[in-house]
Amino acid sequence: MEGMERLYSVMRTPLRLRAPSVLVLACAGAATWVACSHEVLEPASATTDAQVLFDLADVPYPTLSAYRFFTGPLDQLKPNSGVLPFTPINTLFTDYALKSRFVWMPVGTRAQYAGDHVPLEFEEGAVLLKNIWYDNVAPDGARRIIETRMMFRRNGAWEFANYIWNPDQTEAHLDMGGGYLPISWTDVEHGAMSTTYRIPSASECFTCHKVNTDPLPIGPIPRNLNADMAYADGTMNQLDRWVQEGYLAPGLPPAIGATPDWKDVTLPVVDRVRGYLDMQCAHCHSDQRHCDYRPLRLAYQDTYDPVNLGVCVLPDDPIDPAMTHIVAAGDTARSMMHLRLGATDASVRMPLLGRTIVHREGLALIDEWINSLGPPCP
Repeated sequence: MEGMERLYSVMRTPLRLRAPSVLVLACAGAATWVACSHEVLEPASATTDAQVLFDLADVPYPTLSAYRFFTGPLDQLKPNSGVLPFTPINTLFTDYALKSRFVWMPVGTRAQYAGDHVPLEFEEGAVLLKNIWYDNVAPDGARRIIETRMMFRRNGAWEFANYIWNPDQTEAHLDMGGGYLPISWTDVEHGAMSTTYRIPSASECFTCHKVNTDPLPIGPIPRNLNADMAYADGTMNQLDRWVQEGYLAPGLPPAIGATPDWKDVTLPVVDRVRGYLDMQCAHCHSDQRHCDYRPLRLAYQDTYDPVNLGVCVLPDDPIDPAMTHIVAAGDTARSMMHLRLGATDASVRMPLLGRTIVHREGLALIDEWINSLGPPCP
């Protein structure tokens, strides 16, 4: 496996039955994680390295290194003690960029389970990190980390801080204004690629990460974390690991659902589609979200009803009269969803933010599903 997007090997199942006996509360710290490049990412020892620095009165700091989330050379992204990696079952497509995610919480704080389909409830000072980069970047084939996005909890609300990496990859600086970065790279599966990568502004972060007017994270939802991760000390369910590390309160329900992995070809195509759209689109196409005025409701728990997926639903934005339905059963050429997911023009494409390149595999999945539907829409 190439790149740190696959830094941690995750094995997933559609449903994870969880035995309460394995929910053991323990202190955070002593685990190690193995990178797919066969290097060991080991949290720093409290006796040899400085601990994470996070003072709610002073954050956000002007530089990423000031927090000490990572030890050693910053661009190695080696997590410090208590900085725990996690990987959602389905991840957001961002122009084939690679990503790694971490959570950190102050000593004595932990998240609470509030339901399978809603984000965990975090306490003051909790931090979520997402690093975004490309490998094999022209002209020298090096890795180029572009940004580290951070959400942190203060005064009962989530705040954003975005850190843009310098060309030397020695530091990342706080910058909430957004920007553009032309980049060319060689992708292992797709060959030579290029785009102008969009670094989001604060307002663009808020567009996707909100419910009503309140900022909200997307990834740490129990059903999208309910999967096994291979750690150096053994494979373990991620929710159980959070409990063991002291980052999640014990006593979780014995059977938490798991979002279908859209890449798992052994699953029914409709389940894979529902998992895919849940991550790519539901943060806007849900109640009280940015696009709740649209007819689609694409959160996984809402898409048992094919109407919420747009099947045989008339388009409410007729940008092309040839598109007779949002999803025209059996006919991609008349399906607005196919048009939008296959477009790169900002006036047509969906999602609008976070993507400039067509996600070929995602579009192929949607097309397979549409062509499997019947009978034709009236």
